[in-house]
Amino acid sequence: MREILGRRLQRLRDRFQFLRPDPVQSNDSSALLDAALVCVTTWQWPVLPGVGRSGADGKRCACPDPDCAVPGAHPFDPGLLAATTDPRMVAWWWTNRPTAPVLMATGGTAPCAVSLPAGAAARALVRLDAQGMRLGPVVATPTRWALLVEPYSLERLGELLYAKDHVPSSLRFHGEGGYLLLPPSAASSGGQVRWEREPGAQPPARQPRARSARAQVPQAPAGSLWLPEIEAVVDALVEASSGAPGGGSRLAY
Repeated sequence: MREILGRRLQRLRDRFQFLRPDPVQSNDSSALLDAALVCVTTWQWPVLPGVGRSGADGKRCACPDPDCAVPGAHPFDPGLLAATTDPRMVAWWWTNRPTAPVLMATGGTAPCAVSLPAGAAARALVRLDAQGMRLGPVVATPTRWALLVEPYSLERLGELLYAKDHVPSSLRFHGEGGYLLLPPSAASSGGQVRWEREPGAQPPARQPRARSARAQVPQAPAGSLWLPEIEAVVDALVEASSGAPGGGSRLAY
């Protein structure tokens, strides 16, 4: 299966190579196209290009808002509803905008996510690993990490959070109608987005008792990606986020 997907990706790259405006593309630009194609062909995640940066220093968001809170790292043109799993559309987008960030439209049949400050997230992952929790992919920027989870509805999320005594402002939810910046895009706060835990990566070693519990978890069908349910991780994330310096109210990804 991996060999077949690899050949499909190579054919798409070769097919659209002649459309590139500059025959010499940077490794970063090629990596963005490759990452977007892997998302739609391997995981069936709907993606679209982010608005990107502009200006002489490359720090200003390309959108019309001079005070954009997430410069470069949000949808604009095309809008979020244009997100697709069509590799031909994806290849056309990144052929014409080779440095555009990769955005995944969350919810529906795509993963949702919960994000929190990087330091708090690192502590939460240590706690969840110690509990023997099986985690999915984790997206990391210098300031925030996001744990991918099974799709959830706003109603389900509302009921879950209503039962909590306190939900810190540093904890954010990327559900239906939302989006998440994916590697190897440039982060709006500086630096680069990376995988703290890659899709399909093996989970950390567990204690014997945890391995027994893991054996009871149904295995996902071949070719799909296993994700935890939001109920399984939210308690640890709420607790970790409660101690985030400054409450994490500033929007930054």
